[in-house]
Amino acid sequence: MAGEDTTVRRRGRRPGGQDTRTALIEAARAVFGESGFDGATVRAIATRAGVDAAMVNHWFGSKEGLFAQAILKLPFDPHELLTTLQDGPDDEFGQRIVRTFLTRWDGAGGDVFQALVRSVAGHEQAAAVLRGFFQNFFTKVIGGIGSDNSALRTTLCASQLVGMGMVRYVAKFEPMASSEIEPLVTAIAPTLQRYLTGKID
Repeated sequence: MAGEDTTVRRRGRRPGGQDTRTALIEAARAVFGESGFDGATVRAIATRAGVDAAMVNHWFGSKEGLFAQAILKLPFDPHELLTTLQDGPDDEFGQRIVRTFLTRWDGAGGDVFQALVRSVAGHEQAAAVLRGFFQNFFTKVIGGIGSDNSALRTTLCASQLVGMGMVRYVAKFEPMASSEIEPLVTAIAPTLQRYLTGKID
């Protein structure tokens, strides 16, 4: 029976560690390409990858997180990024965020950010996932800090990071495009910190 074949196939292939992650990304690209974001299910992606559906949440947190890695190709894992950034004083959150985002984007190459911009501009699903990423990410950051007015703070923080990426990697305005990271951290982090914890009204 078909159901039995599926079960055997899933139990017969159990990639471990990074192999599981890679299999899910490859399967997600295929399923998202065939069905779109709304039509793709976690179960269908996991079945294509030959792993249990729980592995999607284990590695990516959600279908949105998997889409971000497979389609938007964000150069970081959202869950891992949040864990990393939470390690330190709240009043240095702005510094850690700016430094980490620039380091990850620089390491991935500016063309990755350019591709992300094209995806967001041309596909509402990609734009929706990117919005969801920033909303979920900064809602957790701001919630952990205890700041009020989470929705506005989230939007302000997202505008700072997206704008920073646009100027450095897409428009390539100098001297920001070729600047070392630490001078940019010094210049930008205080604004982001105010968006996170300061007075905004």
